[in-house]
Amino acid sequence: MALYSTRLATAGDLGVLRDLFRRSSLSNENDRASLSRSPEALHWAGEGIAERRTRVAVDADGGILGFATVVDFEGGQELEDLFVDPDAMRQGVATQLVQEAASEATRSGVPWIEVTGNPHAAEFYASVGFVRVGVEQTQFGRAPRLRLALHTCRAQKEPRES
Repeated sequence: MALYSTRLATAGDLGVLRDLFRRSSLSNENDRASLSRSPEALHWAGEGIAERRTRVAVDADGGILGFATVVDFEGGQELEDLFVDPDAMRQGVATQLVQEAASEATRSGVPWIEVTGNPHAAEFYASVGFVRVGVEQTQFGRAPRLRLALHTCRAQKEPRES
């Protein structure tokens, strides 16, 4: 698996990320018809950029290959966005973005990350450690609710015995 560097998204990335979001969303033929009937679903607002919650994966030339946004949610975090440029899919970009989010959450003491994933993405999420914890009703139908349990470092939170 190739490794890509990641960085926080900036306001200057918004146009590139909106385009990537749209192309990535439409890349799955099973979603294309529903999304085309709901053009508002193809607009990415980008609130995570200003909130410093969106990270981008970039290639050696600085080109953006994908992005992920996490938000605090009910004692854990929600993976709100995970999108990869269709030309960079299946090259480890999404895996690295999830691993980066998990590492950051673990360092912050977050116990889990959850996501409501498209049914066709369930295999990917399972491959990076998410397990099914339920089902959610979305605008486009029922979708699996998945959780990645994180192993937070208790040694930093509990006093050490002498």
